[in-house]
Amino acid sequence: MAEKTVSAPSGPPQRNGDGQREVTRGQELYVRPPVDIYEIPDGLVMMADLPGVSKENLEVRVDDGLLTINAKAAQTVPGEPVYREYELPGFFRQFEIVDEIDTEKIKAELKNGVLTLNLPLSEKAKPKKIEVKVD
Repeated sequence: MAEKTVSAPSGPPQRNGDGQREVTRGQELYVRPPVDIYEIPDGLVMMADLPGVSKENLEVRVDDGLLTINAKAAQTVPGEPVYREYELPGFFRQFEIVDEIDTEKIKAELKNGVLTLNLPLSEKAKPKKIEVKVD
């Protein structure tokens, strides 16, 4: 499994007809969550740290062999902030998935800010023991 990085937009800022910089919205901040990947006999287990993320703000999807983790951390304190020195970032990371992973059977669990993904091998990719007969 290889990580698929997404490049940041580059080039000069867009200008409108007056020569002024055109700004439509603030740029969102994303952080690459730390990930551990373990190989088990039946496939892979991926664990990603996503502190402050709830199930409602988490999206995990697979499209064309690309596993995407997209999450937004939410403020847990009730009320509107009066003063804030930092804002909780969103999380974004992508991985290329090999064909041997059965994408239909991927399972995800979020517990205490840790996302655990079980990526099982397809039946044809699992090692098989061949019985040897002796005459």
